[in-house]
Amino acid sequence: MELNGADIVVRCLAEQGVDHIFGYPGGAVLYIYDAIYKQDSFKHILVRHEQAAVHAADAYSRSSNKIGVALVTSGPGLTNAVTGIATAYMDSIPMVIISGQVPTAVIGEDAFQECDAVGITRPCVKHNFLVRDIKDLAETMRKAFYIAKTGRPGPVLVDIPKDITIATCKYTAQKGEVAMRSYMPVVKGHQGQIKKAVQMLLAAERPMIYSGGGVVLADAADELRQLVDLVGAPCTNTLMGLGAIASTDPRFVGMPGMHGTYEANMAMQNCDVLVAVGARFDDRVIGNPKHFAQNQRKIIHIDIDPSSISKRVKVDVPIVGNVKDVLQEFTSLYSQMAVAEDRTDPARIDPWWKQINTWRGKECLRYKSSDEVIKPQFVVEKLWEVTGGNAIVTSDVGQHQMWAAQYYGFKEPRQWINSGGLGTMGVGLPYAMGAQMANPGRDVAVITGEGSIQMNIQELSTCKQYHLSPKILCLNNRYLGMVRQWQQIDYGSRYSESYVDALPDFVKLVESYGHVGLLIDKPADVEPALREAFGKHKDRLVFLDFITDQTENVWPMVKAGRGLTEMLLGSEEL
Repeated sequence: MELNGADIVVRCLAEQGVDHIFGYPGGAVLYIYDAIYKQDSFKHILVRHEQAAVHAADAYSRSSNKIGVALVTSGPGLTNAVTGIATAYMDSIPMVIISGQVPTAVIGEDAFQECDAVGITRPCVKHNFLVRDIKDLAETMRKAFYIAKTGRPGPVLVDIPKDITIATCKYTAQKGEVAMRSYMPVVKGHQGQIKKAVQMLLAAERPMIYSGGGVVLADAADELRQLVDLVGAPCTNTLMGLGAIASTDPRFVGMPGMHGTYEANMAMQNCDVLVAVGARFDDRVIGNPKHFAQNQRKIIHIDIDPSSISKRVKVDVPIVGNVKDVLQEFTSLYSQMAVAEDRTDPARIDPWWKQINTWRGKECLRYKSSDEVIKPQFVVEKLWEVTGGNAIVTSDVGQHQMWAAQYYGFKEPRQWINSGGLGTMGVGLPYAMGAQMANPGRDVAVITGEGSIQMNIQELSTCKQYHLSPKILCLNNRYLGMVRQWQQIDYGSRYSESYVDALPDFVKLVESYGHVGLLIDKPADVEPALREAFGKHKDRLVFLDFITDQTENVWPMVKAGRGLTEMLLGSEEL
């Protein structure tokens, strides 16, 4: 059958099982919007800014394991979307972004709302396409979805000129799997390497398992938990990997890195065999690589992306493959060899656990409570209590993000949605929109600050239009908190442009969008306000403006350029 390009785009989206797309119309994509109007296979969500469209599609993917889809127009539509695309790229999130482009004949002539979408996005996408022939459109769309979700996932951009959306050609439904000769990611791990790694781990006296976002992306949390059960070793989850092992598991030692726990960092530094699973040893996790390398340890690194292995830290046993598949083979072989070599007694690593429990005794996350001023940590703890630890939590970036990671105990993967690699302020609210679209009926909470929330606050309008009801917890300290903390520690308390002295009345602002606003300035009112938000106002968006302690810092902390053991546990160590 003959279809125009716009109809082909819509058919391809339906073919891929897309339920929701997030977008904002403009001249170059109007034919696609016309085709969307005529179909009922998926729902379009109209955001108020293209950045939010990509963030929402990103969270839709993170919280559901589906591919998020965003649609933006040419020129400023595309450039507004770039922050969202780069955010997804840094965290390896599978997404397809469709951008409009000026007609083929005028590309390169500085036409109205023209920009080089392929050139601009090249450094922050897994792949991108410019469709120059209508006959290639369907195949290109299918390739985009295939590339986005296989191997190391990531965002893929399809740039479609306006004349391609009008042109017609014969459309044939997809037959069989997409195959690309130039792109064949390795899925299965090398048997010999897995065997070598298992032998190494069986001989370990101080084993440690370090897991990252790759475990969540590969849906390998069950396999990770099985490995932890078998080995009996301490396990740490990075910021992106939280929830892969339940926070209540006695083997979970907390998050590692710059604002990780004392016990996680000390164990990372002092173990003799470290198994890294779907993690990339980035600067916020291991601090200074030279300092990290001072301690002799064997490192096993399992990752789908060969370029991530030995990138920052030299490893002894690299295993390239899909984390889920590799862990299945790993645990099966470990069980067999442990029995054969009579190494099933968990008591063999008791001295290691004794040492870890000594480090735990530091109680590095303990903070001074107060009856007079609201402590931000207390708000997060109460949120966990009120939601039973079952909410999907999204966060923005800053101090509140770290407190959310430290004090909300996650039970499962895909429960914690935040920007790890790029550290993008403004993601919290659009993330909540995407997460709620993907998980209707779940409690969704946004932990944010008065700085971050203002970056995409216009999405309160989108929430109103689509009856979305996340609960927004604004830890309002009237500062750009993380900037202030660094200025206090490293810049002689010179608070250059970190004080926010023209804040809106958030309650009135939120009410003007048709939602519920609550101002909380006393510790005793924290829990009742949260219970009201999740109970009485369960079906409404509620903005809780918590006036928190301005002086509170995130502890523990490893300063930039320092090693994992060079931790500051509190302001008394400054």
